[in-house]
Amino acid sequence: MLLRLLTLPVSAPISGVMWIGEKILEQATPEINEQENLSQQLLTLQLAFDMGEISEEEFEAKEEELLLAIEAASASE
Repeated sequence: MLLRLLTLPVSAPISGVMWIGEKILEQATPEINEQENLSQQLLTLQLAFDMGEISEEEFEAKEEELLLAIEAASASE
């Protein structure tokens, strides 16, 4: 207890910086995951089109939606 009290002037700022870093990471992780998810969906869509599973019209419509979502996610950074 005494040691902790004596090291408080040094350890408190370090703990504060670590807490701030954790909060920044918590905010950044969902945005990164969202962009990765959208990119994965775009890749899956491209593969489905290449394999003939969806029509060109359906591909273009969904591709435009995904590209707009990716652009919006990038702009929110």
